[in-house]
Amino acid sequence: MLAAILFDLDGTIVNTDPIHYRAWQEMLLNYNIEIDETFYKSRISGRLNPEIVKDILPQLSALERERFADEKETLFRKLAPDIKPLSGFSELIAWTDIYKLKRALVTNAPRLNAEFMLEVLGIKEAFHTVVLADDCIAGKPDPAPYQVALNKLEITAEEAIALEDSPSGIRSAVGADIRTIGIASTHDPQILQLVGAFMVIPDFTDLQLWTFLNSLIQQSSAIASNF
Repeated sequence: MLAAILFDLDGTIVNTDPIHYRAWQEMLLNYNIEIDETFYKSRISGRLNPEIVKDILPQLSALERERFADEKETLFRKLAPDIKPLSGFSELIAWTDIYKLKRALVTNAPRLNAEFMLEVLGIKEAFHTVVLADDCIAGKPDPAPYQVALNKLEITAEEAIALEDSPSGIRSAVGADIRTIGIASTHDPQILQLVGAFMVIPDFTDLQLWTFLNSLIQQSSAIASNF
């Protein structure tokens, strides 16, 4: 029985990767480091800022790493005043309302970024709970954020579907035993399948998604009618 849909934010609800990529490019040029998309996807996308900065700029002190990350996210927000959700997102939210499903946001985004994006997208009230990596014992790819979301919604993993765009996010959701659909906005579909996505779609208008979700609702209705 389907009780909830759990959403990632960056790359899933909204394709912010081109903006993050630009912000990282500009920030790292200050250290004479030029990055391309391959570098971004393999070393940056889906990871937490403290890990990224320590990996790429190991010479910085802990305080300098924190300051660098803060400046990068400030630049991101400056570059992202006009972000829009992926196609079909509003229809999916409306569909969950019809069937009284719960919704959770599960994100590695820093708190200020998450609040900024929810405000700009006009979806601050769309989620029954918001789980930030900052509030968990570990961020994605650890399963902790998704486990926290399940606990907050008071549901089991079998009652949820997760939507994720990055390998680290998919590993997190799958690690929490949640069926996970990959959103191929930023990564190769085959990579998302290899790390555990049972289905990969380009956005929320994909027929595969709607066929699957409606089949779950039909199954739930059939089960309920037997009681």
